[in-house]
Amino acid sequence: MYPVKSDVLAALAALAHSVRLDIFRVLVQAGPDGVTPTALAGLVQPELKQSTLATHLKELVSAGLVANARAGRNVVYRADYDRMSGVIGYLTENCCAGAPCAAESANAACGC
Repeated sequence: MYPVKSDVLAALAALAHSVRLDIFRVLVQAGPDGVTPTALAGLVQPELKQSTLATHLKELVSAGLVANARAGRNVVYRADYDRMSGVIGYLTENCCAGAPCAAESANAACGC
C-alpha cells in the first residue's frame, strides 16, 4: 500500500534541499547497517557542522524517510526503504497507462 498524499508531500519537501538529498542518497547507499552522524558528515560534506547535520536529519526522520536507533553509545541513521519505495510507487502508480515500463525494472534492479 502506498503512503497517503500528505506523506508523499512531506517526503518530497524533505528531499527538496540539496544537503538533505545528499544525506538521503548516502544513507540509501549505506544499506541496512546505516551510518553514524560523524561518518555521515564526512561522506556528505566534511565541513558540515554537526548541528546543521542534526537539523537535516531531523527533517528526514520527520518525513519518515530516515529512521534512527541507538547502537551502544552511538546513534545510527538508516534510510527507510519501505517508505522510499512507497513514495516511488505513489508517483509511478499509473504510469505508462498500465503498460510495463522502466519504473518497474528500476525497482527490480534496486531490489526494493
